[in-house]
Amino acid sequence: MPETLPNDGLLPHFTRHTVPTGDVAINLATAGTGPPVLMLHGYPQTHVMWHRIAPRLAEKYTVVLTDMRGQDGSAKPPGGPTHREYAKRTLARDNYLVMAELGFERFAVVGHDRGARVAHRMALDYADSVAALAVLDVLPNRYTLRHIDYLVAQKYFHWFFLGVEDPLPERLIAAMPEQWVRSAMTFAAGPDSRGLDEAAIREYIRCFADPAAIHAGCEDFRAGSRADLMDDDADHALGKRVTCPVLALWGRDGYGGFYGDAVLDAWREYATDVRGHEMPCGHWVPEQAAPEVIAELTDFLDEPMSAHT
Repeated sequence: MPETLPNDGLLPHFTRHTVPTGDVAINLATAGTGPPVLMLHGYPQTHVMWHRIAPRLAEKYTVVLTDMRGQDGSAKPPGGPTHREYAKRTLARDNYLVMAELGFERFAVVGHDRGARVAHRMALDYADSVAALAVLDVLPNRYTLRHIDYLVAQKYFHWFFLGVEDPLPERLIAAMPEQWVRSAMTFAAGPDSRGLDEAAIREYIRCFADPAAIHAGCEDFRAGSRADLMDDDADHALGKRVTCPVLALWGRDGYGGFYGDAVLDAWREYATDVRGHEMPCGHWVPEQAAPEVIAELTDFLDEPMSAHT
């Protein structure tokens, strides 16, 4: 059974648990009743990143906020030579097993940044369980890696830095973890950083100061261009696509904004039912455009999740 932990200050009405998934224990927070919605955070954040929208969604849904393996209170196993320990397929399995342990056979998944890549993998590997998929300010991993040029490399510089083999990125980040987190948040926020909560940023910094969390974050990116790309290429060769409804939202000044409406074209190469549009914000869509995201998610989730009501 899940172990109950103290509440988060930024999510006071959520109950924290740890849930075993076999080889790792996953930290999560839950609230609400109704159809289940799993929400997956990105880098360099934790489940706290949902603090502006999760309480509102919990008025209508059972909301599950997990920390990826390697982050906050979740287990932090070391990576290996293939980086499979932090491949999206591995993280997708962690989160699928969490939902199974909580008793949910079918659910929606909302992911931001790296969490959206895990959500994408879940929708492929567990298609019978994922009723709907929302991806925030992200393009498919394979699309991004197969369309790199000089300008993309500048925008996505951290992909290539964090993907360098251990220990160089780990040592450089460990020398200044607060500066790294703050610079990442500022760089991707665009010209207007309103909506970013200082208490949340301090929480990201606290969690990211752990050398094991720094290593896990690097392993995630190493997997992205290695194990994940291998899995993505294999699916593409088989013509495998996401079949559940997909909502893609991206920030005008975020990573998606770099591509504009091509975000939808990219997702339509990898999914059969895609809708979405630009949001008036930077990369941190759930924090910088919370009211708009709440409205979009509620409208989107109503139809595919209606079978649960």
